[in-house]
Amino acid sequence: MRTKVFGHRGSAGTHPENTMIAFKEAAKVGADGIELDIQMTKDGAIVVIHDETVNRTTNGENKGWIKDYTLSQIKKMDVSYKFKDKYGICEIPTLEEVFNWAKTNQLLINIEFKTGLVSYKGIEEKTLKMIYDYGMEDRIVLSSFNHYSLVKCRRISRTIDLAILYMEGLYEPWKYAKRLHTNGIHPYYQTINQEVIVESKRNGIAVRPFTVNDEKKMKQFIEFGCSAIITDFPKKAKALVK
Repeated sequence: MRTKVFGHRGSAGTHPENTMIAFKEAAKVGADGIELDIQMTKDGAIVVIHDETVNRTTNGENKGWIKDYTLSQIKKMDVSYKFKDKYGICEIPTLEEVFNWAKTNQLLINIEFKTGLVSYKGIEEKTLKMIYDYGMEDRIVLSSFNHYSLVKCRRISRTIDLAILYMEGLYEPWKYAKRLHTNGIHPYYQTINQEVIVESKRNGIAVRPFTVNDEKKMKQFIEFGCSAIITDFPKKAKALVK
């Protein structure tokens, strides 16, 4: 089966990460899916931004935790980050905005729960409800470094696609994934090898390493038969897959 390409935070190598223009760019260059990160605001809105704070990616004087801002405050921030001169001001999108746009295409969406530092009460339930309300369940992969969030998701939904994220070497990760009743592994690309890829897939566990930006590594993972690669440069990856 052909290796799929997921645009990491959209097309983070060429556009402001986790913004609508980055997601649209990934779609434009033919990515099979996008990867994005979610946090929750003070008033319970699910927003798409990688960090738990606004410090790194917002321009201006904004500092502090997402959880301490309301959605209306978040929407006034500019997350054009290092691409402002090229693309101008960019908003932080809500997950609902992404879903509304996704109804116009067939992209897969990998949603990462950023629940490692902040325990957002009800974020898993709210996200799953939105997925089902929009009829997106067959196009979604939910992932997290916080595997408690994945266990919670599995208790809510028996069928949603789940994947464990991890940064270090994990012994027989396909067995761990099965024990948590998840469907895939998303390892940091430097911790994965052909043996783990082959054995995981043999056991019915999808393998999607992140963040694969080097062309040699992309080619290698494609040759190894990875289910997908998650990359900041989806255009480059798609050219190699073809």
